[in-house]
Amino acid sequence: MTPARPLLATDRAALMLQLVPYLVGKGEVSVAEAADEFDVTPEQMRGMVEKLTVIGLPGDGGFWQLPHDLFDIDWDLLDQRDLISITHTVGLERAPRLTAREAAALLAGLQLVRTVPGVGDSDLVRGLLAKLARGASAAPADVIVAPGPVDGVRDVVDEALRRGVAVSFTYQAPDAAVTTRTVDPVKVHIANGQWYLQGWCHMREGMRTFHLERVSEPALTDIAITHGAEPVPDLFEPGENDALARIRFPATLAPLLGDYLDRAQTTAAGGTITATLRVADEHSLKRLAARRGGSVEILEPAGARSAAASWAAAGLAQYRG
Repeated sequence: MTPARPLLATDRAALMLQLVPYLVGKGEVSVAEAADEFDVTPEQMRGMVEKLTVIGLPGDGGFWQLPHDLFDIDWDLLDQRDLISITHTVGLERAPRLTAREAAALLAGLQLVRTVPGVGDSDLVRGLLAKLARGASAAPADVIVAPGPVDGVRDVVDEALRRGVAVSFTYQAPDAAVTTRTVDPVKVHIANGQWYLQGWCHMREGMRTFHLERVSEPALTDIAITHGAEPVPDLFEPGENDALARIRFPATLAPLLGDYLDRAQTTAAGGTITATLRVADEHSLKRLAARRGGSVEILEPAGARSAAASWAAAGLAQYRG
């Protein structure tokens, strides 16, 4: 048995802060289970629980005056059955609680996280979803994350990561012939509302980034992943097939463009910024322009400018219809 390690005062204080909400959430838990959860010995856990009964809220005179000012436990359960059960808590009702809208927003974010391959069935995510639903000041609204066009691709990638095998799919890069790729998946990212897969491309013999909206016919293979530990480039790192683009926008919009400007060269004049940047998919700029309500002007390349104009015209035509 591993000998008990001494608990420093700072360690003990940190453990006590975590212990109370843990015990309240459990309702009833054995000393051995709690000790294992906090990586201490049963004797140390018992000592911390006993000390809870001298902790509480000071009375009006600065010291504890009444029994209900202190934490209390079921002593019979502890002494006779080695079970911990808090029978009285103090001050926890003062803890700030999420509003229903705040809880709904966080629930939506966590549900989005669940769609990331390799994370979706995580016990941690499921536990957080349950705690958020319980911890709101009012019942949060039911949150539904609408399915997207790349959900099927993500599902295949998720299964490939679980099985440790490569995926194959058809890929249509901008202004390039359709190719069939076999890829060892490594990471799936979401950036600016777009999903990307990073993995080792067997055809290119190197790490590549694939826009999931350009992926079709995904399928599992029986080829074991052998390049999963290869270093992965930054998501928006320039690649050999990237297009050079120029966009113009008001200077006040710069903080909202995020990753697009991380590696861009910019010049400012008269409250306007012109940025030169490389993009893996020039047609993705049309989404950037659309999301900013016409404040972003695509100067180059001509294909991206034309695609944005055509997209806007198609949208306008639907209103006229």
